[in-house]
Amino acid sequence: MQSTANTETDRAIEIVPEINHTVPWRVTSVLTLPNSQLEVTFVDGTNGKVDMRNFLSSPMVDGTAFESLRDPAVFAEARVVMGAVQWPNSADLAPDAMYDAVRESGEWVLD
Repeated sequence: MQSTANTETDRAIEIVPEINHTVPWRVTSVLTLPNSQLEVTFVDGTNGKVDMRNFLSSPMVDGTAFESLRDPAVFAEARVVMGAVQWPNSADLAPDAMYDAVRESGEWVLD
């Protein structure tokens, strides 16, 4: 009896090239910092901080996808997905607004 196991390797990476963002406001890296803050870097090398403390402590966040980010362990799960900062629960931040604020003052403070 012949084996039916598929021995081919996944060649999708060879077929679909990696997406290289060219607009400057796409995020390339994110680092979580203490006290609900992030350090972000964009395609053009611009980098700065994002301060979410006031935003996350606001009652407006109650019952939203952002509420779980009050837990430092959940907040620490931030990652870059398609050029935006995103968490596993699909909460994300607008990279264009973040870029404008960081470029202007070095920091985006969400209220």
